Amino acid sequence: MNASAASFIVNLDVPDLAAAEAFYTQAFGLHKGRRLGAGARELLGGPAPLYLLQNDAGGTATEDGDVRDYERHWTPVHLDWVVADIDAALARAVAAGAILEQAVREHSWGRIAVLADPFGHGFCLLQFSDAGYDALLA
Repeated sequence: MNASAASFIVNLDVPDLAAAEAFYTQAFGLHKGRRLGAGARELLGGPAPLYLLQNDAGGTATEDGDVRDYERHWTPVHLDWVVADIDAALARAVAAGAILEQAVREHSWGRIAVLADPFGHGFCLLQFSDAGYDALLA
């Protein structure tokens, strides 16, 4: 890979591949890409491919013996979905099975809502103002 043309993909462990595929296509308008064996599905339509990886709850997650858990959990890495209309995106996400954890809040840079997907992964919806994050520059 050319270091100046770096890219990334997003891998997301889920306990139910079909349910995760339904959620992410309905909530965010992603579309099915390749089926990578029985336990993985590529979803396209965002700025990076999203790979849903079927991994049962209770299975070993790391070599240190950490166990997968799909209860609501906090992680320092999460997805922020940038949307043009946060109210419409919020309605779609909740209709698809997301749980609203913090209602839409206003900031100088735009609007944000905090949610969790049906598998415990937290995510945010962001609708930027015209200034976006430039509103935070001193």
